[in-house]
Amino acid sequence: MTAYLELAGIRKEFGSFTALRDIDLQIARGEFVCFLGPSGCGKTTLLRIIAGLEGQSAGRIELAGRDISNLPPAQRDYGIVFQSYALFPNLSVADNVAYGLVNRRLPRAQVRQRVAELLQLVGLPGSEAKYPAQLSGGQQQRIALARALATSPGLLLLDEPLSALDAIVRVHLREEIRSLQRKLGVTTIMVTHDQEEALAVADRIVVMNHGVIEQVGTPLQVYREPRTPFVADFVGRINVLPARLADGRRVLFADTPFDCPHDGAPGSAVAVYLRPEDVLARPIAAGDRNVFDARIEKIEFLGSYCLVQVSAAAIGEHRLTVYLSLNFLAEQQLEVGARLPLRLLPERMRIFASAA
Repeated sequence: MTAYLELAGIRKEFGSFTALRDIDLQIARGEFVCFLGPSGCGKTTLLRIIAGLEGQSAGRIELAGRDISNLPPAQRDYGIVFQSYALFPNLSVADNVAYGLVNRRLPRAQVRQRVAELLQLVGLPGSEAKYPAQLSGGQQQRIALARALATSPGLLLLDEPLSALDAIVRVHLREEIRSLQRKLGVTTIMVTHDQEEALAVADRIVVMNHGVIEQVGTPLQVYREPRTPFVADFVGRINVLPARLADGRRVLFADTPFDCPHDGAPGSAVAVYLRPEDVLARPIAAGDRNVFDARIEKIEFLGSYCLVQVSAAAIGEHRLTVYLSLNFLAEQQLEVGARLPLRLLPERMRIFASAA
């Protein structure tokens, strides 16, 4: 991959606290990348370092082959959208969008034309004369996006741009941002702690924790093939079952053997991670592996599907969470206390060393 943005050895220290440790990352031109992680993991600090709003303690940043490591923000080719919108309340929509263009001393007619184009682009044509207080949160964020794009930057930085919005507005706006990014082809980095948001919009996800990168990959890779227990646990729901490795590419839950590919030493204590959708409750066929009987302990209704907690002697004292459709529950007349045959998909199990 030819890097449009390259980070090499980025480190950030605040006194004795290390916020970022040896960050290496390459982002291709036109790529949409999400920095994903819990609060305090360093993702916003890394974005601010890219923007020049924070200085790194060590490391190098290159954008389009140019070393921007020590350049001030105004000399870096980016637009930025903040969580709080950061619109000027005393300026009209037109003046907010035109702010960067006016600073470049472009002709007024050219500025007006560009503002009109951008408002059309973000779905708010004809709103030039309004003020931020007259707009909804979603509309204000669209204006902030238009302002960030006004100077046609090579890089677009989004710092939790949707977290202050209502759930329905957030979903609509993230779809619009992704569609707009594809249309313009602008290289984009978005910081978020919302895993669903990252999975929905990103070409690649950078999962961060305690100032380091845990994994970089496509949404499918991060979800299906987590490289660390943290990634498996943070991205999506997961079942974690203590086990021991056995011969023949099997594991033992309690004393029950289950097929599970591995290359570890028999007898080793491990933790097996398995997504709820990889525990199947469909009819069991002859020859199916990893089949056992479970008892339904709890049903949590979530609309079109339910989260069902089950217990089973085959897996010991730990409960499993399973996704079941509402239709399946109704057809099978399943309720708390009912017997439920289940099958674990061996190819979906992820094995990590036991924390114990």
